[in-house]
Amino acid sequence: MYTQVYVRPYSSLMSAVVRPSLFSPYRWVSPSLFDFWAGQLNPLWTLREPVARLVRREPAGEGAATLVLRTNRHWAGMRAGQHVTLGVEIEGRLWQRSYSPTALGRRELAITVKAIDGGRVSQHLVNHAQPGELFRLDAAFGEFHMPAAAPVLLLAAGSGITPMRSLLRDACQRPLAAPVDLFYWERTAAHLQFRDELQALAAAHPNLRVHLLTTREGEVPAARIDIHDLQVAGDDTPLAQRHVLACGPDGFVAAARERLAQQVAGFQAEAFTPPAPLRDASSEGEVSLTLARSGRQLSVPRGRSLLESLEAHGIKPKHGCRMGICNSCSCDRVSGATRHLRTGDLQSESAQPVRICVSAPTTDLTLDL
Repeated sequence: MYTQVYVRPYSSLMSAVVRPSLFSPYRWVSPSLFDFWAGQLNPLWTLREPVARLVRREPAGEGAATLVLRTNRHWAGMRAGQHVTLGVEIEGRLWQRSYSPTALGRRELAITVKAIDGGRVSQHLVNHAQPGELFRLDAAFGEFHMPAAAPVLLLAAGSGITPMRSLLRDACQRPLAAPVDLFYWERTAAHLQFRDELQALAAAHPNLRVHLLTTREGEVPAARIDIHDLQVAGDDTPLAQRHVLACGPDGFVAAARERLAQQVAGFQAEAFTPPAPLRDASSEGEVSLTLARSGRQLSVPRGRSLLESLEAHGIKPKHGCRMGICNSCSCDRVSGATRHLRTGDLQSESAQPVRICVSAPTTDLTLDL
């Protein structure tokens, strides 16, 4: 069976009927079978799936590496500051992790990874991944963005520098119209990532200042975010006019939010570690969680993320970043209330989707899972 498309004739004597090509792979093979055989010729040839090949791996500070990837034509691209979920196959098992890449070209990405003690994926990427290795790519996600013509304060700790690098590289393609200050915390100077690149950008753009801060070396280690003086010498831009972007571990982001969110013009934050469980009275005890599609009922703790609780029961719902950014784990709420583990906000509206990686139940709860 095929669809006929009638093309308006050039004259009363001419007409055409256009049919799908008999040679189209969609007619004869499944996408997985096509990908297998096409991959024998070129690993980047797939019917639909975005994939990337490792071009090279470079050191990027103590215990970190930058992976330069070449994508296939199915990769839809990204905006500066967004994340992607990388599918990594290790010993026959597919692992998924989210990273904030920098676009180097139309089909070239750089992803910087810091090795984590005991981290199966990060250790593989930093120490063992070899040129030619293939990775799956999901669509880019995230709303992190830098205002175009407003004073900006960028706050980064550890791997939180990766989206800031992407944002700065993109912004510095044009003259910066307003002051931009980057405060970047690391344990030691050896752990700093992109140091030379960031300083070169600052040298080329008078409105950009880069402040590199180390917390575990020097006679006077840098103060942490909750007490550091963020007013820049020689710049009289008040904090109330600044738009703040913060990225780092959950504790760093929480401290930045508590200190600044109510006294600046705008506040955006992303944490690259899962939120900590609640530790107050509202987190005590357990509630009943009902999965509407299967009818299964579970007893789960109030203070723990729904994703972790489901995994503890052997259930593996779809998820991606585990940070509340990608929305892969979102599902509909049938009834009940939840608390956002990062902001503390209570949510109970049935029309409001639940991101189960950053939400903990506060009452008996029914989800459309």
